[in-house]
Formats: sequence, C-alpha cells, structure tokens
Amino acid sequence: MIRNLLSITILYFIFQSSVSAQGNGDLKNFPKGSTPQEIGNKIAEHFVATPHTNFNRPTPPRSITYPETCTWYGALTFAKQTKDKALVKELVDRFQPLLGTSDTLIPKPEHVDATVFGAVPLELYIQTKDQRYLAIGKNMADRQWGKPEGSRATPAAWDYYNRGLSWHTRMWIDDMFMITAVQAQAYRATGDTAYINRAAREMVLYLDSLQMPNGLFYHAPDVPFFWGRGDGWMAAGMSELLRSLPKNNPNRDRIMKGYKSMMASLLKYQAEDGMWRQLIDDPASWPETSCTGMFTFAFITGVKNGWLDKKAYAPAARKAWLKLITYIDENNDIREVCEGTNKKNDRQYYLDRKRNIGDLHGQAPLLWCATALLRE
Repeated sequence: MIRNLLSITILYFIFQSSVSAQGNGDLKNFPKGSTPQEIGNKIAEHFVATPHTNFNRPTPPRSITYPETCTWYGALTFAKQTKDKALVKELVDRFQPLLGTSDTLIPKPEHVDATVFGAVPLELYIQTKDQRYLAIGKNMADRQWGKPEGSRATPAAWDYYNRGLSWHTRMWIDDMFMITAVQAQAYRATGDTAYINRAAREMVLYLDSLQMPNGLFYHAPDVPFFWGRGDGWMAAGMSELLRSLPKNNPNRDRIMKGYKSMMASLLKYQAEDGMWRQLIDDPASWPETSCTGMFTFAFITGVKNGWLDKKAYAPAARKAWLKLITYIDENNDIREVCEGTNKKNDRQYYLDRKRNIGDLHGQAPLLWCATALLRE
C-alpha cells in the first residue's frame, strides 16, 4: 500500500514537473523526437542531399535562389552551434563546385534576392577562415551599397544611393531579411561596423515607412493584407540584426521598439494550437508553416536575449515549435508551405496559394529555430 502510494506520488510530481516545464516555457528540455538537435540534424542532412532547387520553375536554377541560401545559412549556423564538424564539411563540399566550373551558380548581386547569397560564403569564412569565401561575400555586401548597376540603375535606385541607402531598396518587407542578413554577416566576418550601421539605417527606413499601428506590415503599401511569410521576413530580419547590433548604435532603440511592437501583435494572433496563419489576422485562413517558423525564431531569439518577457513569450515559442514539427513528414519535408508569392490586392489570391511540401521557404526556418533553441 505504502509502495503504491509512493509510486503514485512520484508519478504525480513527474507529471506536475512536465506540466510546469511547458507552462513556464521551458526552451531547453523537449520530449524525445522533438529536440532541436534531432530536428536540426534531420533537416540539415536532408538539405545536404537536396540538389539545387527552384520551386517556382520546372527547371533547375541558373543561379542559387534565396530559399536555398536561407536554408544553407541555417544549416551552417546549426552545424556551428552543435560543433558538428562532419556537417560543416558536407556544407563546405556543397560550395566547392561554385569555386570552379560551377561558378555561374553564384548569383550576380544586382537585387536583394540574389545578394542575400553573400551570407553563405561569409558564414563559411567565419567557420573556416578560408579567404576565398570572404572575398565572395564581402564583394556582395559592398556592391549592395555601391553605385547602381545595369538595368536596375533606375532614378529611384540612384535616389536611394545618394541618400546613403542601398540601391536595392524597393520597400518590400522581404528586403529586411535579404538586405540586413548579408550586411550583418559582413559585420560578423570583418568586425567593420560600417556594415551593421548601414543595415540599421535601412531597417529604420522600412519601419518608419511600412509598419502599421498594430505592429504588423502589409505585404506592400498598396496591398492591405498581413501576409504571413512577408511579415516573417521582417520578424526574422529584425531578430538577426538586433542579435549583432552594438548597444551603442543610435538606431538600436528605434529598431527594438518596432520589433517589440510586432512581437506583441504576433502573440495576440497566434492560434490556440501554436501556429500562425497564411493571413495573420484572418481566422478563416489556413495555418502556414514558413511564417510560423520565422515567428517562432523571432520569439526564441527575443526570449534568449532578454528582449521579450519570458513568462509571456517562452510558452508561446515552445508551443509553436512543438506544433510546427508535427508538419514534418517521413521524408523530413515540411508541408503547408505557401508557394513563392507576389503581391496582389485580393484576399482570395492569398487564400488560394499553392501549399508546397518540402519547399525550402519552410525548411530554412526549422534550422533557424533549432539553432536559436540551442543558443544560450
């Protein structure tokens, strides 16, 4: 009898401990099969085995596309965080043809979606100290703030350049990951604050121009819809920038204000199961995994860095992660990923977007989240 009571008491305390861990937003301990180490390993190895991919066209890409760049960068940061030298080697080997006969796969830095590729060689340089990677990445970051080039040297591009901003500026919220990621990486690789300072100025321009009173962002000024992945780029971009932006940077407070305003709104719109939707504020919209991964990354990063209230945001981040990974299938492909999407002033257009499986737009944020969960 006493033994049975003791066993029941022990089980009760184990159960209460588990419930408490989830309620308190434990971002370190997860059930077997759902740990960031396990999930990150699966997604990273799957990426290594995946050929260069372009989901928007039936043929292989002529150059590396930004979804692949984002996944490659995520796999590299995960490998660094886990000290997985074998994975680093696999990711280095993936780049080797680009240093030789396949160098045409390196995108020309004439547009934000192409130039973000620089984040990959810069991360490779940080981890290997191979100067060839630094030269490629630094060239892309420098040309993003150089004089306008080619067919994109429009009057608007020259105007931004003359104002000390990137000539790649186009006032799409996607830009605030694409531009700031490569500039932040150039700062991390070189220690030159010019890179992170220019990224911060650019972010303030977008915040002042595009953020709505509720903290979210329309897909474009003329498209009044809060598209999930579009806002996801902004959330992830601010998180990545703030992670490295020096505390004495004059624009840090403004960016932090914009970040916290967005996070508060996202907390309000998170669904009961932990997901976010294709249209963030539309309850009739479907749960979408790429934006959920990006918002989860932003929450985790904010909690880990002390920017967000742990009691409010850590449980939300944990719930989102545990639900998000249930969308990963037996091939380690995540489903319910919105296809590449242009802007359109039509609600039904967003609701009817194709839902891809294994699209790198969705694979990349899984790796970002896994890395963020493993950071101290």
